[in-house]
Order: sequence, then structure tokens, then C-alpha cells
Amino acid sequence: MIVAEIEARLVERCQASFAIIAGAIDLARVKERPPASPAAYVVPIREVSAENSRMTGVSQRTEMDVGVVIIVDNVSDDTGAAAGKDLESLKAIVRKALIGWQPASAEDVIIHVSGEMTSAKGGTVWWEEQFATAYYQNDEES
Repeated sequence: MIVAEIEARLVERCQASFAIIAGAIDLARVKERPPASPAAYVVPIREVSAENSRMTGVSQRTEMDVGVVIIVDNVSDDTGAAAGKDLESLKAIVRKALIGWQPASAEDVIIHVSGEMTSAKGGTVWWEEQFATAYYQNDEES
């Protein structure tokens, strides 16, 4: 649910900056370049649950990392500098939309964890921003 909320937040706040804002299934269809650029894909990365905090029943805090894969395709120069400038602007737009915001199904606000380049070739740059939040998992009795 958190991933869908993050995707909706990006659509609401960043749609003017991206040609595509979609999820993991759509990202899985991308080979080298998305059908339009720039693109942002929201993907779950990992979830880590703490020990059960109850003697009877179940209540676990789960930390969740979510990625936003930004793909920029700008071949207007031979050096790739144009794609780099575009990327810096898009990273800032995504961070502004998410950092400090709390999805309705989360227990914490979103924080920034890291960012890294995952691919750069042929004028196309892939960058993954990683964000974190948390939620609780409870049994039906809780």
C-alpha cells in the first residue's frame, strides 16, 4: 500500500516534470530506454521486521525501503552533460515531494537513505533514489 501511495504522491506533485510515473511492473518492461523520458518508477526494495513486541498476538514494526528509479534520456550533446543536469533537477523534485511526507498507511515520515547511478550508456542515465519509512504488522486480533 505504501508503494502505491508514493506513486500517487509523485503523480500529484511531479507529473509536470516526468513523462512517465509508474510502478515496478512497468519498469520490468523497460529494456534500455522507457517509451518516454524522463521517467520515474516506484519500486519496493526491502522490508525488515523487528521482533514481535507482544506476549500474546503479533505486532511487528517493519522498516521499508522504497526506490524511485529515475531514467533520463538526453542525447542533445556528446558528453552526456545534458542528461546529468536533467538528472540533478529531477532528483531534487522527487526528494522535495517525498522527504518529510507521511503516507497514510505508514507510521513514520519518509526519509532519504541513498541514491546511486545504476546505468549510464547511450545518452540514457538510470538513477535510483532510496527512501525509507515504517509500518506495523499486527495479527487479526490486534
